Amino acid sequence: MDLKSSSEDYLETILLLSRSTDGLHAYQVADAMGFSKPSVSVALKKLRDLDMLTVDDDGHIHLTDAGREAAERVYRRHSVLFDWLVSNGVPEDSALEDACAMEHILSEDTFLMIERLYQTAAV
Repeated sequence: MDLKSSSEDYLETILLLSRSTDGLHAYQVADAMGFSKPSVSVALKKLRDLDMLTVDDDGHIHLTDAGREAAERVYRRHSVLFDWLVSNGVPEDSALEDACAMEHILSEDTFLMIERLYQTAAV
């Protein structure tokens, strides 16, 4: 399923936050992303409608299998691209911004080529 960049960013943020906290709430996502709680609530509803996440009776956010798969794919792309850019001399702040943009727009073939180049150079 093709997700919009913003949906992928939400899923990635939820994945990362859920690794360090039990019982993730919308306000934590809003704080981490710098968005208002109402904006986050709208985005979370869209992701629930896409069966990417659930919210339990206590307001805890949980990724579904499909949501976790999408989040891990985006995070992997982000991590590889960031590391590759930094290893090629791009300053970390620029690499972070560029990796965030690139993770959404590169084709799978192009990403896999970059990943192979990075892994080969790292050996």
